[in-house]
Amino acid sequence: MSDVDLRPSRLLRRAAPAQHSEDFRGSEIHDPRLARVLSPDAPLLVLHEGLIHAEGPVWQASHRRLLFSDVANRRLNAWYEDDGRVEVAIDATWFMNGNAIAADGSIWHCEHGRRCISRSNADLIGEPEPVITHVEGKRLNSPNDIAIAPDGAIWFTDPIFGIVMPSQGALADAELDHRSVYRFDPATGALARIADFEQPNGVALSVDGQTLYVSDTSLSLGEVPGFSAGTKHEVVRFRRDASGAWSGRDRFCQTEHGYPDGFATDRRGWLWVSAADGVHMWSADGERLGHIPIGTTVSNLCFGGSDGRRLFIAAGTRLLAIDLLADA
Repeated sequence: MSDVDLRPSRLLRRAAPAQHSEDFRGSEIHDPRLARVLSPDAPLLVLHEGLIHAEGPVWQASHRRLLFSDVANRRLNAWYEDDGRVEVAIDATWFMNGNAIAADGSIWHCEHGRRCISRSNADLIGEPEPVITHVEGKRLNSPNDIAIAPDGAIWFTDPIFGIVMPSQGALADAELDHRSVYRFDPATGALARIADFEQPNGVALSVDGQTLYVSDTSLSLGEVPGFSAGTKHEVVRFRRDASGAWSGRDRFCQTEHGYPDGFATDRRGWLWVSAADGVHMWSADGERLGHIPIGTTVSNLCFGGSDGRRLFIAAGTRLLAIDLLADA
């Protein structure tokens, strides 16, 4: 038998500069405050193409790379800032979706297949270790998105996408009778159920950790065979009160096209939200600031780059980016 290794290499894109999206006509600025952060003429950069379902982008500053999931392709990929190459960082994942990086450099993942929150080391060596698998003595549904608060707490959403869509995981019966957002304390192992939703999806916290944003996207259930679309396509906001409890639940914004899958907050308190027609920006007071009309459905986004001025955008089969005038 030949000892030649027949497995493919991990290279997905050769080193090369990013290309400009030829059909992008610029961003829409609705508020002068946004004009100081985003130029309407900034080009939309195409960093990688040929994905099945781009998701979960997170900037890993220690390695000067962007990690992002290709959910249905069961890969966690890495785009490198130094030369623009893209490589497979973890192959044959358990349908990883959202990713986040903790202060100690560890990388946390949402896995649809194993229905868990797992953790990797900074170099992504070895199999990710399952950390959160059950709540109330029952298996999680299929964790989707994840964020890490300034105090180190792990926040994640647990909808049912991964157990009702074979392209996102594997068919299974839900053990829980609710779909919720959770807070996990790695120091103590305490897991708290914060709030229930029809179909929780994206999750993010303000820079100071005092405001929590969660999207409810039950509208997306219309894409699942055998399910009917719900009515929710909104981002809900919670505030942390003096006692440390999360209260004041209110609808912060609602997308007019599609649903708000994932989103990111910046140091100004603004929310940058995905939708079926690109990225929409809202101020902390819920004022519309502008729109990046990409012309395809955006799944998630994050800020990063060595100078902190790049907005990375996971959009269907492409990984995109747009450079800002000021850091996020």
